[in-house]
Amino acid sequence: MNDTLCPDYAPFMQRAIALAEQARWQTWPNPAVGAVLLRDGQIVAQGWHRAAGQDHAEVACLKDAAQKNIDPRGCTLVVTLEPCNHHGKTPPCTEAVLAAGIDRVVIGCADPNPTAAGGMERLRQAGIEVISGVCEQDCRDLLADFQILQEGRRPYVILKLASTLDGRIATRTGHSQWISNAASRRLVWDMRARLGAQGGGILIGGGTFRADDPSLTARQEGYNGPHPLACIVTSRLPQADADFRLLRERPDQTVFLASPAAAASTTAHALRQKGVRVLAVGSGGRGKPDFPEMLAALRQELGCPGILCEGGGQLGLSLLDAGFVDELHLHLAPIILGDEDALPLFRGRTPLQLEEGLHMRLTRMSQCEGDIHLLLRPAAPSQTGRQEN
Repeated sequence: MNDTLCPDYAPFMQRAIALAEQARWQTWPNPAVGAVLLRDGQIVAQGWHRAAGQDHAEVACLKDAAQKNIDPRGCTLVVTLEPCNHHGKTPPCTEAVLAAGIDRVVIGCADPNPTAAGGMERLRQAGIEVISGVCEQDCRDLLADFQILQEGRRPYVILKLASTLDGRIATRTGHSQWISNAASRRLVWDMRARLGAQGGGILIGGGTFRADDPSLTARQEGYNGPHPLACIVTSRLPQADADFRLLRERPDQTVFLASPAAAASTTAHALRQKGVRVLAVGSGGRGKPDFPEMLAALRQELGCPGILCEGGGQLGLSLLDAGFVDELHLHLAPIILGDEDALPLFRGRTPLQLEEGLHMRLTRMSQCEGDIHLLLRPAAPSQTGRQEN
């Protein structure tokens, strides 16, 4: 083998990341991990962790090599996460790598789980060359949901919004169907299905609940799996006999997050009699719920591992301002309204300096049949400043 043909492992790590992302939200409570096998600077096998209890990415990659009659001896393995060094539901990946006769292992980031860590040291002690830190930030982003779940305090929070190019989510009359195109909506339905399969939920505000009367289901043709929980944060509970889809069609999957007084009301009692869950959430001030308490209730009382917030700009901004958005999916449609009275994407903050804004870090940009998809994450404190010209 001659790996001088590929001194830059970043493209191969990006391929491993793309493989891992195919199983996003399907591997919980395990992290999403991808791996590729290189010979003479070419990918000859690949694999990724598909679900908890199934083969880890390294083993899946080696099995792919075996199916292709490729001898892994002397090859380079590129993997997004440090190979595990403990025996859990599956044997240690370090031992599989050693048994395969691999010469070099290129790692994106160290394993933050102390139980599984130690793989790099084990491989080096066995004489294998280990290169670490390749595309490290991208690989750490893959672990963001895993780390939140390991902490166990709250769900992983995803905010999804769609707007025009000039940052409007509806016309001045409130017309918003549809800003994003059909392909973008199908991706959101797929995300809903993946979250629903893991016991996750969709979060909206009371205004969206009353105005849109949503079903909040996966809506995919042929999908027979569980739908996500419908979670509504509101200061005003509906009557149990009100004509809303969620109350008619799936009350047992509907959760209202209301004030302690509302949660103790006769209206709440009637909703509970119908099968709806009503959780009490204190006030966080300025008309907003106590987000730490609310998210803790979703995680610890309902076992919800992840939340997709589709509640619009007001709820989304509140979550962003409180520091509880782990990733923001922004779908930009190639439409310009040019109307200052059209509903803006975000509103309500009053910063006087740019430094007071909520800074995000762009991690991906793609095109979806005309729509532009941006994936953003909160910026680290060191990334919030602006450089002078």
